[in-house]
Amino acid sequence: MDSLSQIALGAAVSIAVFRRRQPLWQSAALGAVLGTLPDLDVLIQHGDPISDMTLHRTESHSLFYLTLLSPLLAWFWLKTSRSGGSFRRALLGVWLVLITHPLLDTLTIYGTQLLLPFTDYPFGIGSVFVIDPLYTLLLFFGLIVTMLKKNLLWNQLGLVFSCGYLLFGIGAQQWVQQQVEQQLPAQQGKVLVSAAPFNTLLWRVLWLQPEQYSEAYVSLLDPKQQIQWQHYPRQPELIRQWQQQAQVARIAWFSHGFFQLAEQPGQLVLTDLRLGLEPGYSFRFVLTQNDQGEVSNITQLDRPPADSRSLRWLWQRVQGDTQLTLAQYLASEAGDKALAGDQREAVQGKAADE
Repeated sequence: MDSLSQIALGAAVSIAVFRRRQPLWQSAALGAVLGTLPDLDVLIQHGDPISDMTLHRTESHSLFYLTLLSPLLAWFWLKTSRSGGSFRRALLGVWLVLITHPLLDTLTIYGTQLLLPFTDYPFGIGSVFVIDPLYTLLLFFGLIVTMLKKNLLWNQLGLVFSCGYLLFGIGAQQWVQQQVEQQLPAQQGKVLVSAAPFNTLLWRVLWLQPEQYSEAYVSLLDPKQQIQWQHYPRQPELIRQWQQQAQVARIAWFSHGFFQLAEQPGQLVLTDLRLGLEPGYSFRFVLTQNDQGEVSNITQLDRPPADSRSLRWLWQRVQGDTQLTLAQYLASEAGDKALAGDQREAVQGKAADE
């Protein structure tokens, strides 16, 4: 999740554990700092953008390593804060703040290797988007009212309702998964259902097959649940040719197979299809080939920024007012603008002739 969510969660968990055994602001500050700590691994450079991506959320998000670190941080906190609390409670507070960070991250689709060193499997459920304003606001509301009124009940309510929201996301995801599976041919390809940006009412569905991948959206507010797919070609021969190349193989592993590989003159474009919406993706890499056909350089393409058109589509699609995918919506708007431009030029030309 985003840093604000992790700060809010860490502060809320810390207050819930320490209660009034130390000043509330101290508990909130401790939780905010520890809630941010695991994400500092983004400062580590691993040599290329693909390694940087796939080695984020590794040891710093491991439940095992965070558990080993907790006693040291609890001791340090007691020494520096002079709160006079018990080591047992400090250890519980520090440990819970640290491990709730990767557990929350696991609910996103990115991939969190929380069981290192026993397995490097990148867990990613996808039941919540990496930025979800409602989840964060529920936590912050409880925190702010608690700090103002000195009433711990509000912090507890913030935790309860935010956790309930996460459970709602898991349930909604499973319901959408069932709707999709009922409409697809049996045993044909892989399906991934993940939360669309900023909400848990709209769900993005990826259907991956050897020859193509398909994208669709399902809103819980849709009057009918007939799924409409937008299909995009894949190049299985190209994937077979390059699947043993180290960085291609790494993205294939990290994305659980939900990736795309396209060829351009002297270049390969490698895309993690889970992270983004067609046509914009957060992780798209250009692999430059040398004269021997080997990958000599890797660069990450910038993600197209969200604009008013994308947000307008999102709002309409959540409500079920359009069944178009984002790519179709943007294409239709571009076509409408071109048609309007042609009509305006025709009118201007006619006026000039007169």
